[in-house]
This record gives sequence, C-alpha cells and structure tokens, in this order.
Amino acid sequence: MTMVQSNMKDPKAITGKTVLVWLLGFFGVIFTANAIFIYLALGSFPGVVVESSYEAGQAYNQEIAAAKAQAELHWQVTSEFLDTGDTGSTLMVSATDADGTPLFGVDVRAVLRHPANDDADVELFLHADGGGRYVADVEALPEGNWTLVLEIRQEGIRKFKSENRIYLKD
Repeated sequence: MTMVQSNMKDPKAITGKTVLVWLLGFFGVIFTANAIFIYLALGSFPGVVVESSYEAGQAYNQEIAAAKAQAELHWQVTSEFLDTGDTGSTLMVSATDADGTPLFGVDVRAVLRHPANDDADVELFLHADGGGRYVADVEALPEGNWTLVLEIRQEGIRKFKSENRIYLKD
C-alpha cells in the first residue's frame, strides 16, 4: 500500500491574513459609524447653552430679584395653542392681574425654542384681542417637544417671564 501525499490546502483553515482582514474590517466599520455619529451630533447641537457663562452669572442676582417682583404681582397668565388646520395654529395668552382684571397696555412676546436646534426657534409678537387676551398666528411647526418662553413687558420693563415645556402634535 502506497500513501500519496497531497499539497492541497484546507479551504476552511484560518490563516493570519484572514484574521487581519476580519479585524481591519470590524474596526473600520466601528470607526466609520462613530465618525458619522460624531458628525451628526455636533451638527445638530453644538453644546453651547449660553455664550458667556461669566455674564450669565453676573445677571443671576438680577434674575432672582425679577422673579421675586413677578411673584409679588400675583398675575395669572395662561397660554393655549388652538389648531387652525393645515396652516398652523394660534397661540392665545390670557393675562389678568391679582384681582382678575384683564391686563391692558402690555407687550406680550413669546419664543418657541427647539430643544436641540437654535436655528429652529420661532419668535412671536402677540397682539391684543380684547379682554386681556393676546394672540399670534404660528406657522406649522414640526411635531415634538418645544419650550414656550412668555415675556410680558409694561412700560418697557419686564414684569413677567415663564418657561414651559410643551409638546406639539399634528
């Protein structure tokens, strides 16, 4: 009986080249995915909350004093979004003083802040509609979380400010 030797390679054998290709492919996919996620994260939210932390800190005591003065007024301010169909909605703000008398002669301003994109913020100037109601038309906004910042000024001085998280849906 004679034995014949064969020089054929086993096609299922794992070689050093195979391991290298698999490792480079695996880490290439991971690095590519991470690069895409970093690019998208930095493009959608730069991470800046205030331009100057020092200046925000200096205004902190003034904000506390304004909040105390606002609380002493006991104003009742409510806001509501009314759907106007495909064209958008209407923001209606009702404002009364401590006695329930409607507020007249005030400037009401609202800002709808998008939580992740400063470029999507919408500034609204409300006009008096009678009986302490102030309204503004709002174009169709994307569904989701927003921050409604209401500010009321009387004779050029801010008397009221509120920030409320709202959810807009279609």
